[in-house]
Amino acid sequence: MSATAQALNQSFRRDAHVIGLVGLAHGTSHFFHLIIVPLFPWLMAEFGLSYAELGLLMSVFFVISGMGQAAAGFVVDRVGPLPVLLTGIALFGVAALAFAVAQNYPMLMLAAALTGLGNCVFHPADFTLLNRRVTHARLAHAYSVHGIAGTLGWAAAPVLLTGLATTVGWRGAVVGAAVLAFGVLATLLVNRQTLEAAPEPQSSGAPSTQIAVSGSSFLRLPAVWMCFTFFFITAMALGGVQSFMPTALRELYGTPLSLASLSITLFMLAYAGGMLIGGFLATKTPHHERIIAGAFLLMAAMSMLLATGGVPSPLISVLIVVMGMGAGIAGPSRDLLVRAAAPRNATGRVYGVVYSGLDVGLSLSPLMFGAMMDSHHPGWVFAGIGAFQALALVTAVRVGRNTAAQRAQGA
Repeated sequence: MSATAQALNQSFRRDAHVIGLVGLAHGTSHFFHLIIVPLFPWLMAEFGLSYAELGLLMSVFFVISGMGQAAAGFVVDRVGPLPVLLTGIALFGVAALAFAVAQNYPMLMLAAALTGLGNCVFHPADFTLLNRRVTHARLAHAYSVHGIAGTLGWAAAPVLLTGLATTVGWRGAVVGAAVLAFGVLATLLVNRQTLEAAPEPQSSGAPSTQIAVSGSSFLRLPAVWMCFTFFFITAMALGGVQSFMPTALRELYGTPLSLASLSITLFMLAYAGGMLIGGFLATKTPHHERIIAGAFLLMAAMSMLLATGGVPSPLISVLIVVMGMGAGIAGPSRDLLVRAAAPRNATGRVYGVVYSGLDVGLSLSPLMFGAMMDSHHPGWVFAGIGAFQALALVTAVRVGRNTAAQRAQGA
């Protein structure tokens, strides 16, 4: 093997190792997004809680996560991403144990807040690690794997936690979640040398608009707030899908409960497949906003078709799969769009602020779409999802144009 081939092989193995470890951490964070949702029936029975009280636990999680995410970005840029990431994983383990010993609603609320605090670190820490440790040519694939790992975490939580709760009780289920968190923490500690992030490299092959900033001056950049708005809007659409798509299908189309529940699984599996495709597409063009625009236009069209209530039953699942595929295809390009807008030494801060838009959107979306369902307008749910996807399309195009203009000025 020549020296060049050997160097390329070593580079690939190093990148794959980093991507795998960061993906494991991200999958764990998404798993903990749903740590109590599958356990709602057990919590209602033991504590006599209403759906509103259970929903408030999730709101606490997303509010704490959203507020903490922006702050976590500053900490990442100051002390480095790895210590922050390890702290987040450890907090998940502590939060799961707090759920396991909870004796009343305030203790459940405290555990939900601890889970949100642990969750707030992942986007600024994960993306800073990927940007610093992965070769630029493989970044799109890194973002793709990162997104797929998160989706698999979402998919695994209901199956694992419900199965454990059925066999060993809900407290045993959250103890199992704690074991998972501490196991991932141990894995990251053993491989910490691989994840020790050097200062961000300046890749000559990567077209970039990145400039150096200090403190909070990056907050004056319009692209940062356009990216925040984009993430907020996409989260509003995703929240509608996750929270009320099955219920809306039942009321609008008379879809049986089992098939309506399957719609989320179909969407998430298609989302993961779209992420894989999106990683390859994102390497073909620097105009990532075009990929996002095409994917979201397709998603909006499918949502609006479902909103009519006139889609034949055999085609409903097809439209849902196309929606999920579109969301996944847009994912890697979305993350690269944020990277292009981020100043060189403020990656953690930018990702922290921008991705807090996701938590804000996910905390508000169920309230809006829930009101639509309470008013017996299930078609409005799909129309709202489509409208937010169309708005996200417009925002992504604006971010892309802004970045292109900055690139032209710096040329």
